[in-house]
Amino acid sequence: MANAVYPLYKQALIQGTAGTSLTGTLKAVLIDTAVYTYSAAHDFYNDVSAGAVGTPGTIGSKTYTNGLLDGADVTFTAVSGASCEAIILFLDTGTAGTSALVAYIDTGVTGLPVTPNGGDITITWNASGIIQF
Repeated sequence: MANAVYPLYKQALIQGTAGTSLTGTLKAVLIDTAVYTYSAAHDFYNDVSAGAVGTPGTIGSKTYTNGLLDGADVTFTAVSGASCEAIILFLDTGTAGTSALVAYIDTGVTGLPVTPNGGDITITWNASGIIQF
């Protein structure tokens, strides 16, 4: 699977649905692809949480230029669990069933795949940005 913006997130953007602004709390979570498989039908964090490894990290210093989302690299602390081959971005509302999935990323990221060993894991976004809309 190549990097993708979730189709239902795109639809929500087009429709102007509340809670879709990337100026909200954007988080990244490490994903074990042996447990989670990307689906265009997924819309909220509760669809992917079974494949999540560790605690999601907030993306700070976000920028938006010509449809390109970028932000600070993310460090996940004291991660243990299964190997991680992807990252999912989501807008955190505090409730898994209303936290919109934004993007699935499995290429162009330094630090993936990774096997947690209880230490910190730093994900370095591509120099050209996180994802283009």
